[in-house]
Amino acid sequence: MTLGELFTLLAANPIILVGYFLVLPLTALLAGILGRTEGEEIPWNYLYSLLVYLAAVPGMFAIVLSVYFWLFEKRSILETDVYIQVLPVISMVLTFWLIRWNVSLEKVRGFGKLAGLMMMIVVVLLLMWIIDRTHIIAFTYLPFYWVILILIALLVVFRLGWSRVIERR
Repeated sequence: MTLGELFTLLAANPIILVGYFLVLPLTALLAGILGRTEGEEIPWNYLYSLLVYLAAVPGMFAIVLSVYFWLFEKRSILETDVYIQVLPVISMVLTFWLIRWNVSLEKVRGFGKLAGLMMMIVVVLLLMWIIDRTHIIAFTYLPFYWVILILIALLVVFRLGWSRVIERR
């Protein structure tokens, strides 16, 4: 099964996606109501960590997929699949907002690593886009030290993202 076939299957059965992406914010809301003052304590912080990962991984994938479609495949924004590209992002933002209502996101286990991972993904996509858009001829018009400076800056940002992913608390 290819990724395209999976997207077709999920688009044919949207109730699965809608149900999944509705359960996440509803669980965060319920956890916020039931554990109002106990958000940083043991059972709640594990639940919030689980919710963050269950919302962030599909949300970040949807963002990366959308950027890939728009930059590399040059798809129109009108061809955006609501269930695959929009719903996960809305669910992620709503879940984060509801979790933040009860506890600071910096105190949720693994949230900093997800932010670092997203930074790494952005840098890699930026590098891929630069490589895709530039040609050898374009480098002759640009002074070589600018190419080196841009590459060093991107590698520093990549390293910063990587260090946030592997840092230990």
